[in-house]
Amino acid sequence: MKTILYCFLFFPIWLSAQINESDTLSFKANLSLTGFYQGGNVETLIFRAKSDMSFKPLKNWVYKTKNSYIYQEFGKEKADEDILSLNFLYLNPDRKIYPLVLGFISTNFRREIDLRYLVGGGVTFEIFKKDDNWLKLAVSSEYEQTYFDETDFNISEYDGQESLNTIRGTVWLNGKYHLFKKKLILSHESYFQPSLEQSNNFRWQADIGLELPIWKYLNFKINYIHTFESIVIQSQKRVDRFLTFGFTIKSYE
Repeated sequence: MKTILYCFLFFPIWLSAQINESDTLSFKANLSLTGFYQGGNVETLIFRAKSDMSFKPLKNWVYKTKNSYIYQEFGKEKADEDILSLNFLYLNPDRKIYPLVLGFISTNFRREIDLRYLVGGGVTFEIFKKDDNWLKLAVSSEYEQTYFDETDFNISEYDGQESLNTIRGTVWLNGKYHLFKKKLILSHESYFQPSLEQSNNFRWQADIGLELPIWKYLNFKINYIHTFESIVIQSQKRVDRFLTFGFTIKSYE
C-alpha cells in the first residue's frame, strides 16, 4: 500500500506554491522542496516535498491534486514520515460559488497511523480576487476511516479500537497574495475539521508560506506548518510544528 502511495505522491513531480483552481490555464503544476539539516553531536534532518497540479479533464471541470511528503530524522533514527494526498474535483470553478468533490489519503509514522482516508463533498466561496491575489472559503463534509498501529489512546473511550471512523465537517480558508510589486508572495492554507459525531474528535492545521521569486519558474520558500489532532496514541503530543526552507519550481510564470 505505501509503495502505491509513494508513486501517487511523486507523479505530479515528474510532470513538472499553491495553485488556484479558478485559473484559466488548462494545466498548472509546481513542486516545493524545503528542508533543514544540522550536524554535530545530534544530527537533525527535516525534509518536505510538496507538489500541486491542476488540469481540466472536461469543459467546466477542474481536477486538482495536492501531495506532500515529510521526513524527520534525529540522531540517524527516523522520527517521522508522513504522506498526504488531497484530491479535488471542481465544477465551474470560475464562478463565485461552486461545488467540489474530494478524496484524501494519508499515513503518519510518528502518530502510528497506518492509513487514513476521507471522501466527501462541499462548496467553495470566492471571497476576494484581484489580479493574482485571492482568498477562498470552503465548507465540506466527509466520511473518514483511520487505521492505527496501536490501540491505547490519550482518550480512554477509544481504547482497544484498531480503526476509528466518523463523519466530519470541515471549514477551509486558502489565500495567496503578491506583495511589494510581486517581490514577495504570501500563501496560507488552513482548516478546522471536527467530527459531527464525537465532540472530542477534531483536528486543525495552518500552513503558511513566504516565497521570494528568483526566476520566473523558481522561488525561494520559507514554510511553517502547525497541526493539532485531539485523538492520538497514548504518550504522544497532539501538536506538531515544522519550519523549513527551500525552493518552489513552477511550470508557469
